[in-house]
Amino acid sequence: MKLTNCHLYPNLMNIYSDMGNIICLVRRCQWRGIKVEVEPVSIGQTLDWKKYDLFFGGGGQDRQQLIVSQDLQTKKKALKEAVDVGLPMLTTCGTYQLFGHYFKTHEGVKIPGISIFDAYTVASNLRKIGNIVIQFSIFNFQFSNKVVGFENHSGNTFIEKIKNPSQGLVGLGPKQLTIPLGHVLKGFGNNGTDKTEGAIFKNCLGTYLHGPVLPKNPHLADWLIKTALERKYKKPIKLTPLDDILEWQAHECASQRTWETA
Repeated sequence: MKLTNCHLYPNLMNIYSDMGNIICLVRRCQWRGIKVEVEPVSIGQTLDWKKYDLFFGGGGQDRQQLIVSQDLQTKKKALKEAVDVGLPMLTTCGTYQLFGHYFKTHEGVKIPGISIFDAYTVASNLRKIGNIVIQFSIFNFQFSNKVVGFENHSGNTFIEKIKNPSQGLVGLGPKQLTIPLGHVLKGFGNNGTDKTEGAIFKNCLGTYLHGPVLPKNPHLADWLIKTALERKYKKPIKLTPLDDILEWQAHECASQRTWETA
């Protein structure tokens, strides 16, 4: 088996060790004998989504987001088509914001997104920084339904059409509308008020969690790999188990640190 991963704007959107997410996906494939390639796609390049099995986009500063936003409009149709057919995607921080409707800066400038997530982001004066623990909204993993990470953002993201985001999410599913990736147990999350973190639409995930997020959340990394393989090969895939003792120790250590320092 083989996967081809598309890394969106790695030269512009790569802060807080986001490159580690790509390294994690590659290594977890290689350890299982799954061939994997990573292809960067950046400013001015044509995006042929049919070449890829999985997408990743990282975080960036406001200046980089403005540059990327303009180019994303040229890739909007291709990315929406990829999401519609179920390609798994992970977007963090800046890319997550740009996958919503818009990001409104402190100066009141609206940086347009591509409206994959039914969400929008508004700059605030409070920088939401620190370790964070969330509980998945809809996933049910064997080892843990929690995700740990590090957030550092001033933007407040709000998901549309969620009247009571902390209740009634289980069973709703990511197929019908945008829902939060999870419920905040400790930390700020999307906006620091409604206890939501991240977003899901179909198989596209958005999150503010850096660190990077995947190495210490192997269950999330494997979900992306498994989903990509099942879509490509059109059959159920059972991933070969890996020795994840160190990964789960890192997960637990990050979780404990969050509760001790928050």
